[in-house]
Amino acid sequence: MSHETNDGRAAGPVVLDGGDRRCVRLLIELRRLVDGLAPGDVVHLIATDPAAPIDLPAWCHLTGHSYLGPLPEADRPTYALRVEATGRATRPQAPWHLADR
Repeated sequence: MSHETNDGRAAGPVVLDGGDRRCVRLLIELRRLVDGLAPGDVVHLIATDPAAPIDLPAWCHLTGHSYLGPLPEADRPTYALRVEATGRATRPQAPWHLADR
């Protein structure tokens, strides 16, 4: 659980440990997580799925969130993104489709 700053943002990165789950499941979980975060919050997604370095930047591009890239100092494959106020919602069980389509 993360602590919040005075402006409602998480004090540090919010970590989503996806373990060895496939990217489809990870994106569903990430979508749910991002919906509850404030603009400017940073998420560190731990994911061993080889598709993660491709799927995560594509999902960020689709939704308008900022892909910050891999964290080379992490013990396990970890990728960072920043929640943007202009982020676009996706379908709950289909996070690769925008909600309004």
